[in-house]
Amino acid sequence: MSSSAASSAPAPVLAGRVVLVTGAAGGLGAAASAACAQSGATVVLLGRKPAKLNRVYDALAKLGPEPLLYPLDLEGAQPDDYAEMAARIEAELGRLDGVLHCAADFAGLTPLMQTDPAAFARAVHVNLTAPWWLSQACLPLLARAEDAALVFAVDDPQRVGQAYWGGYGAAQHGLAALVGMLHAELGNSPVRVSGLRPGPMRTPLRARAYVEESDRAAREPAAYAAAAVTLLSPAGAAHRGRIWTPTP
Repeated sequence: MSSSAASSAPAPVLAGRVVLVTGAAGGLGAAASAACAQSGATVVLLGRKPAKLNRVYDALAKLGPEPLLYPLDLEGAQPDDYAEMAARIEAELGRLDGVLHCAADFAGLTPLMQTDPAAFARAVHVNLTAPWWLSQACLPLLARAEDAALVFAVDDPQRVGQAYWGGYGAAQHGLAALVGMLHAELGNSPVRVSGLRPGPMRTPLRARAYVEESDRAAREPAAYAAAAVTLLSPAGAAHRGRIWTPTP
């Protein structure tokens, strides 16, 4: 390819953008982080296991701009911790153009009557309260971008609204409601709010509810990574205020 042809090639869809991904150490978070890096984004990798984050960091450094590591446990983090995180992103990178929430906590299928109250509270906090606290801290920085995206990975409400899904299932319904609420409040702002509802994926979370050997419906998380990039890119405007179920 000639240099003139190379210079006229379209820039990657996330070129110049800074994207924060929670749950980046594995599953959809790791796959989406890689896809974002390949699409030109500087990715802030947030997760609670530094060793796994380091492996994702090494992989992303070969794909695109150098990522940023941010170890943080959503279970114990407080609003001040998220405010500090947003301030550090601004200080080190100068901007934030997107947040992709992939972090999730699910201990396994348990009847509600037998669920430990602390386990129920932890599931609701990690899957609903913490994502909102983080989003609330990031919204002022996101609002400074010309086009910003706040994306929540949301599980299928029909499936997780059935028996035994406990606090995780309740929190997923709350996340879906949160997408609608935030869209109604931010509809005229530069921040686009949307949800990503992937199909069944081969992840440790799903393995706690399904036997992997017989789970033929599940796909690798990478099958939905491109959809995450779409929602974080300008093309995501087509899904503003919606929860999108992409076809892998």
